[in-house]
Amino acid sequence: MDLWYTEKQTPDHGITSKITRTLHHEQTDFQSLDIIETKQFGNMMVLDGMVMTTDQDEFVYHEMLTHVAMNTHPNPKHVLVIGGGDGGVIREVVKYEQVETATLVEIDGQVIEAAKTYFPQIASGLADPRVTVKVEDGIKFIAEHPNQFDVILVDSTEPVGPAVGLFQKPFYEGIHEALKEDGIMVAQTESPWFNRDLIRRVYQDISTLFQYTQLYTASIPTYPSGLWSFTMGSKKYDPLHLHEQENLLDTKYYSRELHRSLYQLPNFVKELTK
Repeated sequence: MDLWYTEKQTPDHGITSKITRTLHHEQTDFQSLDIIETKQFGNMMVLDGMVMTTDQDEFVYHEMLTHVAMNTHPNPKHVLVIGGGDGGVIREVVKYEQVETATLVEIDGQVIEAAKTYFPQIASGLADPRVTVKVEDGIKFIAEHPNQFDVILVDSTEPVGPAVGLFQKPFYEGIHEALKEDGIMVAQTESPWFNRDLIRRVYQDISTLFQYTQLYTASIPTYPSGLWSFTMGSKKYDPLHLHEQENLLDTKYYSRELHRSLYQLPNFVKELTK
């Protein structure tokens, strides 16, 4: 008998994958955590029934959340990642030689441990000596560290449960205060097909705080609708002006040529920024 896992992405739509076995299951203090082995995408992490990452397509999300900001800021030395317990964004951050500190703040320590066991290629950056891992509330951490970071990357789960506060204006205000005077933030902001109201609201909230606000997208097969959005807020640096870092990046999706075209949005997505 074939076994299939289905994520119900909306009340009327889902994505399904053929699986071979369940590798891990536990109920953490915050959520249900499952690791399943799929035929199409390799290992898949699922939190509260929602796909977080897979072996095969993880690089798209992690590269696009990270490198757009890191190549907009001319000298990102101190970087903070909120969420992202799988370590993928940290892996991308530490590719930059000028990074002196990379701090990961993840509320659920079990996600970090599961990633180390079942996604070692994603979690590999956590062993870098520049990395500090904090298992605590990201909102609280932000409030306690003003004017400390050049770049803040918000790698949150969907806006349910413990992640709801990561999509609200007070959190973005805290990020603004935690950034230095020329700091940049990027947050994942869900699907332009299924989360239009959320994207519009987040864009407006961020645009009231930052001199520059920019929405961009990437294609991620296992995320709802396959089209995903990210929203950048920059205090000083125009996202249209790419600061090319000296080191050549080892990337599979992101490139400087792609970066230059990111802000040419389809009209139905562009409407969300008005």
